[in-house]
Amino acid sequence: MTYNVVHRTLYEYAAPVAVSHHVARLEPRATATQERDSFTLKIFPEPALRKTRPDYFGNRLCFFTVQQVHSRLEIITSSRVTVRTDKPSANESSASWESVAGMFRDPVSPEVVEPYQFIFDSPQVRASFELADYAAQSFPAGTPLLAGARDLTRRIFEDFKYDARATTVATPLEEVLEKRRGVCQDFAHLGIACLRSLGLPARYVSGYLRTRPPEGKPRLTGADASHAWFAVYCHGTGWVDFDPTNNVQPAEEHITVAYGRDFGDVSPLAGILTGGGKHSLKVAVDVAEVG
Repeated sequence: MTYNVVHRTLYEYAAPVAVSHHVARLEPRATATQERDSFTLKIFPEPALRKTRPDYFGNRLCFFTVQQVHSRLEIITSSRVTVRTDKPSANESSASWESVAGMFRDPVSPEVVEPYQFIFDSPQVRASFELADYAAQSFPAGTPLLAGARDLTRRIFEDFKYDARATTVATPLEEVLEKRRGVCQDFAHLGIACLRSLGLPARYVSGYLRTRPPEGKPRLTGADASHAWFAVYCHGTGWVDFDPTNNVQPAEEHITVAYGRDFGDVSPLAGILTGGGKHSLKVAVDVAEVG
């Protein structure tokens, strides 16, 4: 499946900004099941300085500086991405979760050094006994790892309500667990924290989700969404994605942009500026199938 993705971000400032420095993580990744056919990033006002490079995780970054006085900043990306459906993971025949967790106890084999870094706490995701207890219901002794992760995905979907007003990017995971409400970022963090609490490597994945209008309703331009989900590492299979917000395993309608330990590693835009005062933010995403 090939898609054209347009992502528009508009900041409008209450007071003029003298200078601003930003980093954007908006370029889709090239993966085993995803090809990045083209990508453009336009910035208004035109930056005085601009540089791209990969970060530690291989995500593509664009650093830019706007040095002229401005009261609005607009970033528009256009991507063409082809997503192929990989053969479904054999969840029931994957290695047991205990055997995978055992690989990440000292001493760690060189073959799992890369996923080993996703075992540890990160700034927005911390393991706990409470989360281990919640996860344990999906991981009885001998359970295949991917079958347990699929059940955990289902339970988060059923136990938690999607509520865009319940949390912010700063809401701690303990509050999400207590309220049983949140958004895709919260549910991805929850799944990761549950897995890490059992000693399993899990990472945060950001991207786009193609949405479908209600039956009989027109498709609205800009109404698609930035999205987030999690992936767990299973020896013999590799990284496998799960989307607890929608209770699915991502396939052709999920487009990967970046991954890291948690949201802080993959924030689409971040920066510092001089001036500006309060600001408003508008984001519109359009994911259109090609042909």
